[in-house]
Amino acid sequence: MDLQIALLLGQDGIVNGAVYGLMALALVLVFSVTRVIFIPQGEFVAFGALSMAVLQAGRVPATLWLLLALAVMVLVVEFWRWKRGAVVDWASALAWCVVLPLAAAALVLLLKPTSMAGQALTTLLLIMPLGPLLYRLAYRPLASASVLMLLIVSVALHGVLVGLGLLFFGAEGYRTTAFSEERFDIGGIPVSGQSLVVVGVTLLLVLAMFLFFGRSMIGKALRATAINRVGARLSGIPTELSGDLSFALAALIGAVSGLLIAPLTTVYYDTGFLIGLKGFVAAIVGGLASYPLALAGALLVGQLEAFASFWASPFKEVLVFTLIIPVLWWRSLHSHHVEDEE
Repeated sequence: MDLQIALLLGQDGIVNGAVYGLMALALVLVFSVTRVIFIPQGEFVAFGALSMAVLQAGRVPATLWLLLALAVMVLVVEFWRWKRGAVVDWASALAWCVVLPLAAAALVLLLKPTSMAGQALTTLLLIMPLGPLLYRLAYRPLASASVLMLLIVSVALHGVLVGLGLLFFGAEGYRTTAFSEERFDIGGIPVSGQSLVVVGVTLLLVLAMFLFFGRSMIGKALRATAINRVGARLSGIPTELSGDLSFALAALIGAVSGLLIAPLTTVYYDTGFLIGLKGFVAAIVGGLASYPLALAGALLVGQLEAFASFWASPFKEVLVFTLIIPVLWWRSLHSHHVEDEE
């Protein structure tokens, strides 16, 4: 290995680490607010990339029908809860179940965007509402369950979504048109414009999340819910809506990640699972609590994967996932057990 090869591998590690960083941020966000280890996070990546590819092919993505079906199911559940005397926030329910799905349907079926920006916006509008809809169907009824029970539900939901992905998109892979076809030469190292787009969008999202959680009232409410759900509820913060919002942000981040990686690699219906797992390794480095440490862990995972592909390509996945062992060992020595909140 010479310096040029090392720089090329480092570049790949940064690009891959940026995507894993987005996955880690989404996983930390969802877990800190709802205690859910969201295994299906990678499915948002695959659904976003494949929906974009289908739109570019001039067809209607099946994720639209999934969105509409979930919206109807959630409306039925909310009506049933209301009939049984539960308090239902109809404003948020109508936003997630009627306004956004109808807007997505109008874009796909009526406007049929042909520009890349329009197709990307349509994809985000298709995928983002899936997060809160899945939360209301699968997780909200179990909000007081243990972390282990929520993990079991996540594994089951992952299996369902992977099966639906195979049904919707088939076993073949897809690539999308790059957002930038530019080529640059930086210090003798070729750099694609799409790689710069990936890193740039990741930095923008990280900055946006920093401002959102640090400056906005909604972001501060999410932070309060993450720190102490009971205290946040006693302070008047609607913790159920916090779950909606955290899953919506996770779905949005997943869809953006899918749009970013689809021009760089062929995406299959189950590609998101491996990406989500590597994001989970990065999130574990951050203790499923620290956003900066999760980002640092993502860069570490990206670099380890890149250099392992050169030194021991057949074992690169093993080496990446083995990273979780010393991290868990170290954390077991320096952390205290805390019982779940009642």
